[in-house]
Amino acid sequence: MTLLVRLFILGLALAFDLANSHAAEPTQASTTSARIVADDGPGWTAWTLDQFKNVNCATNTWSMSDGVIRCTGNPVGVIRSHHSVTNLELVVEWRHLQSGGNSGIFLWATDSSIKNLEAGNGRLPEGIEVQVLDHGYTAQYERDHKKKADWFTTHGDVFPTGSAIMKPFPPVAPNGQRSFPSKNRSRGVGEWNHYYVRALNGEVRLWVNGEEVSGGSQCKPASGYLCLESEGAPVEFRNLKVRLLP
Repeated sequence: MTLLVRLFILGLALAFDLANSHAAEPTQASTTSARIVADDGPGWTAWTLDQFKNVNCATNTWSMSDGVIRCTGNPVGVIRSHHSVTNLELVVEWRHLQSGGNSGIFLWATDSSIKNLEAGNGRLPEGIEVQVLDHGYTAQYERDHKKKADWFTTHGDVFPTGSAIMKPFPPVAPNGQRSFPSKNRSRGVGEWNHYYVRALNGEVRLWVNGEEVSGGSQCKPASGYLCLESEGAPVEFRNLKVRLLP
């Protein structure tokens, strides 16, 4: 066998192996897209303000029009689901209307912390927060505090609040509490972002605009109220859907 023929056969083998390796490893994006498209399937329910109860916000903090849940941001507080939930999937689109806007989605907020808020004690509940934060918040923090903003990101942090606990997925914040996103996927002020959240058996996973980026396991509590947060700036939510899981 001549050298030229040997090289040709070797090249064919390498090309075959490379093609097979790519085919055997579907990308995160393709898997995620399949899951997110399924939000019109059995079990999904569209949520509006009718599915929430005001906890410690003003009567005009939250409103809904044209299919959009609108929040003024004032005062700081939450609305919560009428009933406690355990395992669920959630999809929602959100956008901030002001640079540096802050908000969040609380999973498994405890009954005791909600009662404290209703009694006028504190502003936000204990649970697992999925951060909803505009990029401008970083510049504002560094300007006001004269130091680098290294303990949070604006791309979908997941973390416990109050006495709640969680084992964060890497990359992990310097304080060991927050799961930082593995990719920067969030869009800026005025643009719609898509979140897909899966909360199952004490584990939370977050997809931002089609890709899984953060989450955590061993969450305690792993059951409680679902809350939307008002935190100082106008924010909007639309196409909120929830599917309860066994």
